[in-house]
Amino acid sequence: MTSDDRQKPVSSASKTPAAQSSSAAIADFLQQVKALGPAGNGASGRLIFALDATLSRQPTWDMACALQADMFNEAAKIGGLAMRLIYYRGRNECRATGWLTDTAKLARLMGRITCAGGHTQIGRVLSDARREASASSVRALVFVGDAMEEDIDALCATAGELGLLKVPCFMFQEGRDAAVEHAFREIARLTGGAWCRFDPGSAAQLRDLLRAAAAYAAGGREALKRLATGSAGATHLLGQMR
Repeated sequence: MTSDDRQKPVSSASKTPAAQSSSAAIADFLQQVKALGPAGNGASGRLIFALDATLSRQPTWDMACALQADMFNEAAKIGGLAMRLIYYRGRNECRATGWLTDTAKLARLMGRITCAGGHTQIGRVLSDARREASASSVRALVFVGDAMEEDIDALCATAGELGLLKVPCFMFQEGRDAAVEHAFREIARLTGGAWCRFDPGSAAQLRDLLRAAAAYAAGGREALKRLATGSAGATHLLGQMR
């Protein structure tokens, strides 16, 4: 295993309206990302890709493993992408890779990981993002999950710190749990990011969201606008905006 392949444990976090259709929600998400400021220029965009790998998440994990190549491909058109994978599963297990720029390497790594039963550890994900952003620029965090079993006030405190560091969190919710939606929306709001729901098992919807986040990480608002003119999926979604 190379140094980039090594997964390091992530330390524990310190304590600190009517539902839309999924298509309309994704369109709203794209609109929110378009309104964000530019994400900088020059070096590859650094994006943290965080996934809930508890037992019920295996189908979505497999889907994300297949779709992560689309994120790299989209970013490559703009300036490239460096991605740090974070996942949690089992009893108090939360691990992170180094910064990866090779989609094949990330796919091999994700292919070796299986989901395991356990509680959510979103606080540790946010704390890791805070540490990385304090050490070096992080342009965005993407989180994909369907549950939240933690102290919402503690999560919001860390999210507020990420907002000060200008790290938007794009919270992608699978399913329709109202408590999860409330928590994810608050994290997105406090960080200056965006929340969006996607239908369970919908690879097409998740692909659109991940590509949009990668475009923003690599090139900011202007890159997302260009995506809308060059991608049939993004054009279709943007066409639904009010």
